[in-house]
Amino acid sequence: MKGIPMTDSPALSCTDLEVALPDGTILLPRTSLTVRTGQIVALTGASGAGKTTLLRAALGHLPPAALPSGRIDVLGHDVLSLPARDLRDLRRSRIGYVGQDPGSMLNPRMTVRRLVTETMAPTTRSSAEELLALCRLPCADGLAERRRHAISGGQQRRVALARALAREPRLLLLDEPTAGMDRSLRDSIARLLRALATERGIAIVMTCHDPALIDSCADRSIALTGSTPPAATPVATHRPPQRPHPVSEPVTGLAARKIEVAFGKGTRRHLPLQGVDLTVPPASAIGLTGPSGTGKSLLLRVLAGLHPTAEGSIVLDGDRLELKARRRTRIQQRRIRLVPQDPLSALNPSRSVGATLARPLTRLGGTARSDVRAAVGALLQQVGLPADTASRYPAQLSGGQRQRVSIARALAADPDYLLCDEITSALDPATGIEIMNTLAGLRAERGMALLLVSHQLDLVHAYTDEAHLLEHGRITRVQL
Repeated sequence: MKGIPMTDSPALSCTDLEVALPDGTILLPRTSLTVRTGQIVALTGASGAGKTTLLRAALGHLPPAALPSGRIDVLGHDVLSLPARDLRDLRRSRIGYVGQDPGSMLNPRMTVRRLVTETMAPTTRSSAEELLALCRLPCADGLAERRRHAISGGQQRRVALARALAREPRLLLLDEPTAGMDRSLRDSIARLLRALATERGIAIVMTCHDPALIDSCADRSIALTGSTPPAATPVATHRPPQRPHPVSEPVTGLAARKIEVAFGKGTRRHLPLQGVDLTVPPASAIGLTGPSGTGKSLLLRVLAGLHPTAEGSIVLDGDRLELKARRRTRIQQRRIRLVPQDPLSALNPSRSVGATLARPLTRLGGTARSDVRAAVGALLQQVGLPADTASRYPAQLSGGQRQRVSIARALAADPDYLLCDEITSALDPATGIEIMNTLAGLRAERGMALLLVSHQLDLVHAYTDEAHLLEHGRITRVQL
């Protein structure tokens, strides 16, 4: 396919664009930029600097209370003043968008094939399978017939990208497009984005914390500066002492035994977990890595009691747990908490951050109602958020801020075992290190155990006692 030459007409243009809330909170500092056809521009900056807000402004989809000023033109239209019907037509026909929490954009009742065909433009000649393959999702194992719960977070992100491309957009807006993906897949997506820009003339604006992705495909990067980012704390230069590998069945700890999960039937039966065994000793830190789509998130959901159709058993301190979290005792629910990869789909949009944290504090953490306000403030401080975040709602937060709220909610129950699913993938490096140092401190202070799923091997090396690889449905221990 011949390359499409860039034109002088910008696909996206911001002039002194600023977005604030009525209380004076700045969601996006005054920003000006121009993105032309066939260019890839990366937006960088600390979590909360306004990267996601700029993408939402380009969609004309800011929070109801937001007060934008300045101008933003998308494909020749001022979206801040565009009539609602024209704005909807622009989104449906000329703009593709993949948010930071793509799972929240996928209808759980639809198959993957239906999700892609739903957004197809009338002129689209590619089939759903071809678009999925373009996004590095081959359908040989029946993936097109699965639903959202049966695909990993990284696969959900690529399905959302296929949906966006089905529109044949002229402008593609991507919020952390490779978050939660392994290095090989990240590099493959980088090549895809470069080809989309060069060969199809699509203008791409992406938020990104990954310098390798920016170097490999972006034409330029623009750093947004919101509030002053936290100073980076160096990653630990040595690992904690190695724990001896257990020889016999442990009496204490959280253990998965012969866990099996299957999706589909007959020739399309897919087994992401095949007799998986894993032990998390008390006060330990265990790393879990492996290629995208191999079942790491699924295993954490099984341990947390959120995927009850699994086979096998979960044991806590020698006692067998119910596979359904609702059937576990309140103490058992408190002791095992999950920080999911997609916090937007896990946070109630109608509840403020304060109300979200108050519920586990009182229900599971035993906090008196008179002490809730102070406890909420302390939790927010622990995860690097200001106290006034308590009055805000999920839609008013950046992706990184929502991730930190999700961590705070898990910590509110004072857990003994914290299951963390790619909790730093949506954070800038400095904030990610700060969060991991916070968890390391809590582990030392409370004796809390940590099970960390991550593709960032430097974090796994620095913050865990031992690491395991999940691949082809089975777990093997690896040397750090």
